[in-house]
Amino acid sequence: MREAIKVVKRKHPFILKAIVLMPDHLHCIWTLPRGDWDFSSRWRLIKGEFTRRCDRKIKEQPSFSRQRKKEQAIWQRRFWEHQITDEQDFIRHVEYVHYNPVKHGYVKSPKEWKFSSFDKYVDRGIYDQNWGIAEIDLDATIGNE
Repeated sequence: MREAIKVVKRKHPFILKAIVLMPDHLHCIWTLPRGDWDFSSRWRLIKGEFTRRCDRKIKEQPSFSRQRKKEQAIWQRRFWEHQITDEQDFIRHVEYVHYNPVKHGYVKSPKEWKFSSFDKYVDRGIYDQNWGIAEIDLDATIGNE
C-alpha cells in the first residue's frame, strides 16, 4: 500500500495526514492542493496500483459483473469522503483513525497496531504512546459520513 500511495502522489499530489490499514478496510485523512477536489481519481489510481502489485493470494475470484468491468475483487466500488470543517473536526477524525484497531478489537491500544500513522503522531509529541489504552469516547457520527 505504501508504494501504491507514493506512485500516485508523484503525479497527483496530496498530503497524507493520518492513515490506518485494517484487515478489511482503511481510513485516511488527506489534504489536496488548493482548488483540487479529485479524491475519486486518486483512490481509483491507488486501488489499481495496489492491485497490480499485491500477491495473487489476496485476490479473490471476481464476480461476473466485476469481470465485465475489468475490476478485481479486492476493493469496494465506493468510498466515503468527509470534508474536515475545522481544527476540532480534524482532531476528532484523526483520533477515530488511530483508535480504529482498538474499536474493532484487534488490539488493546493504538500503539500495538503497526499499520497506522499513530507512531508518527507519538514521534511528533502529539500523542503520548499510551494514548487510547483507556477507552476513547468517539463522536458516534464519525466514520458514518
